[in-house]
Amino acid sequence: MIADPHLSLVRPVQARTPEGCEECLRAGTAWVHLRLCLSCGHVGCCDSSLMRHARAHAAQIGHPIVRSLEPGESWRWCYVDQTYV
Repeated sequence: MIADPHLSLVRPVQARTPEGCEECLRAGTAWVHLRLCLSCGHVGCCDSSLMRHARAHAAQIGHPIVRSLEPGESWRWCYVDQTYV
């Protein structure tokens, strides 16, 4: 198995808005699940959410790897390679 080359972008981060998706909180919109950017700590909503802010952040800012912020989950996802890392 080859390691994802984007793992070099992972940093120790703290959730900037642990209470919810940054953009949804500002706009007053709802989310389904939360994702934490492992490069900067941005908290965005998942692809099942209407606005898909985590994916938009990855595309716009270039931070490809997130982890789930859901209780009991610790998986990580790379948006560029569309795979768990």
